[in-house]
Amino acid sequence: MTGHGDRRWARLTEIDAGYWQQHRLLAGVDEAGRGPLAGPVVAAAVLWRTPPAFVAELDDSKQLGPAARERTYQWLTRDPSVVAIGVGAVGPRGIERLNIREASRVAMTRALARLPAVPDQVLTDFMPLVWSCPVQSLVHGDQRSLSVAAASVVAKVLRDRYMDALDRQYPQYGFRRHRGYPTAEHRAALARFGPCPAHRQTFAGAGPLRPGTHT
Repeated sequence: MTGHGDRRWARLTEIDAGYWQQHRLLAGVDEAGRGPLAGPVVAAAVLWRTPPAFVAELDDSKQLGPAARERTYQWLTRDPSVVAIGVGAVGPRGIERLNIREASRVAMTRALARLPAVPDQVLTDFMPLVWSCPVQSLVHGDQRSLSVAAASVVAKVLRDRYMDALDRQYPQYGFRRHRGYPTAEHRAALARFGPCPAHRQTFAGAGPLRPGTHT
């Protein structure tokens, strides 16, 4: 490992290692997609029993480029130290009904519910959850916990893939390039075409569907 890699790995495993040393099932949970004007919020839960070997690129998903996230995702889906991965999501209508914070919480609980076993401990990225085991909400959890960072990568990769599919359905918005975030390109497309059913109509800048728009 490089000096930078050593420091990053120590930072990410300091909290998780205490649980692994007790041979406890540990789940990290995080979401992707709170800020966009369109698309779902997606959450992932990554369940571990043992610590993984050093992974050069595993980090908070925001610190990784698309190619590195994809490589890390492929590793996570194959490594034997990962017991299971659960995924949950809430779409635009659910986000409008609940608000984005509550929708993120629901997506996280759905991800946990899809795990085949109940963890002994859950770590989240600053999101209190009520679950059937202890939950620790960490400030900057995706930068401090390997488990949460792994969940952030899974959630981001799967949400990006979904937005790529939406781009094929609604090519006029450029979802593949901005993933629904409020870029200048996205706002210009909204001004020209109005929102589509994938947009969050209660978000500033997205606006209500125009009459006659298919839902």
